[in-house]
Amino acid sequence: MSHANAALTPRARLRLARLIVDEGWPLQVAAKMFMVSTVTARKWAARFRSEGPAGMSDRSSRPRSMPAKTPSPVVKKIVKARWRRRLGPVQIAGELGLAPSTVHAVLVRCGLNRLSAIDRVTGEPIRRYEHDHPGALIHVDVTKFGRIPDGGGHRFVGRQQGARNKLETPGLPRGKDHKPRTGTGFFHTVVDDNSRVAYVEEHDDERAETAVGVLTRAIAFFADHGVTVERVLSDNGSCYRSLAWRDACADLGIRHKRTRPYRPQTNGKIERFHRTLADGWAYAKFYPSETERRDALPGWIHFYNHHRRHSAIGAPPISRINNLPGHHS
Repeated sequence: MSHANAALTPRARLRLARLIVDEGWPLQVAAKMFMVSTVTARKWAARFRSEGPAGMSDRSSRPRSMPAKTPSPVVKKIVKARWRRRLGPVQIAGELGLAPSTVHAVLVRCGLNRLSAIDRVTGEPIRRYEHDHPGALIHVDVTKFGRIPDGGGHRFVGRQQGARNKLETPGLPRGKDHKPRTGTGFFHTVVDDNSRVAYVEEHDDERAETAVGVLTRAIAFFADHGVTVERVLSDNGSCYRSLAWRDACADLGIRHKRTRPYRPQTNGKIERFHRTLADGWAYAKFYPSETERRDALPGWIHFYNHHRRHSAIGAPPISRINNLPGHHS
């Protein structure tokens, strides 16, 4: 494809060359007509004579020889140092006796100039995936948030005032140290791999029967949106290794997959959703009580699914589910 400032497209080059070669136009007249130099007109005419219409296509501007190009063995050493030890251009250049700019150029060509593209554990490039249609895979997990005492939690009012708020909140159980405990909320989350549509429920535990109930209702939620779930991916938590979970997946007709132990990156989409949930809802503003924060959750989930522009897909998650009831009626 011609670059943005090209005076001639392949089609215009062919017309210019035919005027000169086939119809005998003078170089100066033809060049003036197409608003190019006579040198350019002579070049395309000569290429037309030798190669015909095929010679009018674009060619790479890369030189035939590059004596100053970094040798392949050196490139492999640079890449290995970046992958295995996560060294920067200056450190690699010091070890190999190269200029840092040369190392940086090699890393850019190899797509390794940013460490975010390299897995922290293995040092290998991160392999991202996305299933091709909604329902092909859903991610499930549980995240926990400490509950808020009446008057607000310590994140907004400070630890001293937060401790006083706990003491003044009625009905809180006390631990062995006789201090009040607000407790923990277990948020069972489900995210569709393709669309990123999310489903969330809060519970008091993460037992197998609770997880099974959440899965059943999540499947019904996606079914209401015209999505049939085929597979589910979870970590190796006890509730997902239970017989009850296995039987529930079999009854629902979905295949269960588990991540590799100690590899949360495999379930990275839902791990990233947990961060968004914390930043966008749990700790986004001051809540005077746990009840008010809990009441704000359904509205935020609706905003996330229907209105918030997802950075990975460039649109709200619900936009990828194009067969919603009523869309084609």
